[in-house]
Amino acid sequence: MIIKSIELTNFRNHSDYNLECNDETTLIIGKNGYGKTSVLEAIYILTRGKSFRATDKEIIKRGTSFYRIKLDFIDGKTNVATYDNKTKTFIINEKKSKRLPVKNKYPVVLFLPSDLNLISSSPTRRRDYFDRIFSEFNEKYHQSLLKYNKALKQRNEILKKDNISKDMIFSWNLILAKYGVELYSYRSSYIDEINQSYSDLYYSITNHRDDIVINYKTDLAHTSTEEYLRNLEQNFTRDSYLGHTSFGVHRDDYIFMFNNKIADGSASRGESRSMILALKFIEASLIEQKLNLKPIILLDDVFSELDEMHRESLVKNFKDHQIIITSV
Repeated sequence: MIIKSIELTNFRNHSDYNLECNDETTLIIGKNGYGKTSVLEAIYILTRGKSFRATDKEIIKRGTSFYRIKLDFIDGKTNVATYDNKTKTFIINEKKSKRLPVKNKYPVVLFLPSDLNLISSSPTRRRDYFDRIFSEFNEKYHQSLLKYNKALKQRNEILKKDNISKDMIFSWNLILAKYGVELYSYRSSYIDEINQSYSDLYYSITNHRDDIVINYKTDLAHTSTEEYLRNLEQNFTRDSYLGHTSFGVHRDDYIFMFNNKIADGSASRGESRSMILALKFIEASLIEQKLNLKPIILLDDVFSELDEMHRESLVKNFKDHQIIITSV
């Protein structure tokens, strides 16, 4: 699917903004604070269903009571989203819904400047990053993640109370065990797929034969729901003392390895950036393989963070996709 144009009304600092997009590459140039990232954010909302950086209340232009965004595609389809400080509504080809229907979602590869620091970032940041990638091409993963996080929140709220019993959290334990095992299975499988081509793609960028691997770090020693449930129950006393759930896939991490050493500290800045670039190429490839769709590529001011070699590699690998780039 190719974006033809985008219109923004009261979106961030844009009162009224229109952009005609090219089939291949569209470049948005402006100083910091101009609102370039907001354009990519609006595209992301109408292709994925939500913002990648804020809540709807934070998006409405100050002093106004609503925002509206509209995407026109070259095949004649139109996606619209509105928010009036209370309700968010998607209008897809004149049909209204509270959420973007799954059938109307379209995959996106989003590249933010902060992604270049992924290797040295926090476990939470890495989990969020890979959750976003896996959700792009697997809606079941996305739904399992939502259900797991909802149950985790409820369990943690109960754990903060006084004089609780195991029975009070048993139903939430069951849900965490069910979806925790599902998420573990998906994550371990997808990381294996990434590792199969990771070193080769890194070589295509750097022309250096280094061993690049992501180690999936998890609490789970077994993949059965019974074992997961047993661990939750065994940790009840500790969890009630801490006030949160100390076991589960919400504690997972992804450790980048460079020639059998942890990349954070052993890989140079250039090597780390090549690793992230290779990961982006794998992300696009996985989406295309699993969905038979070419994702839209959104590049937010990353060219200024990359040297000539990395910029050329980025353009070369994404040459068959629609690319929308922001730059100063």
